[in-house]
Amino acid sequence: MATKSTKSTATVSAPEALLTEEEILKMGEKDYMNAAQLAFFKARLQQLEKDLLKNADETTEHLRETVLVPDPADRATIEEEHALELRTRDRERKLLKKVQQSINSIDEGDYGWCEETGEPIGIPRLLARPTATLSLEAQQRREMKQKLYGD
Repeated sequence: MATKSTKSTATVSAPEALLTEEEILKMGEKDYMNAAQLAFFKARLQQLEKDLLKNADETTEHLRETVLVPDPADRATIEEEHALELRTRDRERKLLKKVQQSINSIDEGDYGWCEETGEPIGIPRLLARPTATLSLEAQQRREMKQKLYGD
């Protein structure tokens, strides 16, 4: 198993065509976080960042379009919808910060490595959660500790 001390120092330059998830999953341990994989994850994170920013802009425009409704029940419904939309955008704002941190970690050469153990996070986990900073085992330990002792 690769450790952080043997991580790739390859720079991320966009190859002609990005790999697919299937191609990345078929790669061996020695290819972990090579330039092609880093380019794949950077493109995925940049697309996610773009989508989150687009959603934020749409929410801003939507909230600016205030409609005066005389019926209190309709007004309450509209306010509840706005509140729900704002909560969703708040979660997306937090995700956006993680996405940007992940993009920075790709640029710095730290992406894909567990912050606690220095071991590989793993391709399947990164495909499922590209902003992951802990290996599955480290994340489980952290969640168990939080469950037992609180934050």
